[in-house]
Amino acid sequence: MAGLGQSAQAVGEGQTTFKSIPIQFIAALGDPGASSGSGAQSWGLWRRDPGPRGVWLNNYEQLKAAGGVAPAQWKFDSTDWWVEENGLLMENPDFPVPPGKYIVTGAREVTTVLTLHPMDKEGVQRWELGSGAKLFDVTHLPCRSARYTPATSDNVCSPARARTTEFPVAPGAAMPPVEGCNKQDYAVLFVIGVAVDN
Repeated sequence: MAGLGQSAQAVGEGQTTFKSIPIQFIAALGDPGASSGSGAQSWGLWRRDPGPRGVWLNNYEQLKAAGGVAPAQWKFDSTDWWVEENGLLMENPDFPVPPGKYIVTGAREVTTVLTLHPMDKEGVQRWELGSGAKLFDVTHLPCRSARYTPATSDNVCSPARARTTEFPVAPGAAMPPVEGCNKQDYAVLFVIGVAVDN
């Protein structure tokens, strides 16, 4: 954020002013080599770090016994659940990410502006990164995140079937499959600033 100062130039537009925010996290889908694309309507946003609020996979039975309510007071959804790289069940992010401009980084070398456009009449949301940055450039590689949903109607997709020996997951590696589940890996972007008119 300091490298961008208090404002960043939005290409083709006037000056956009950003404000710093406590770090938030976007779960993004897209070609790592792309600078823009569609499909951002399926991106999610954690406004607070979900890791410290998570529940270890080997504590799933205790979570279930508590009616699916985690100690941090979020509710587990057995038909749509998320795991991070260390083997912690996480609360689901909010969908979709509101349209606007965000300062994002992968905490490596690149910090740039992410623009999320409003959904079109078909419900498709476009995204683009500034300064020629690619999605990979603003992905925080140590953070791994995957969404698990039932692969069959009998809903045998359960954290109880996850192999805890496959965690932690190496930076940049795919998250482990879980029997009975469809898995979708998401890139994680750090959000450190938002446009003041978002």
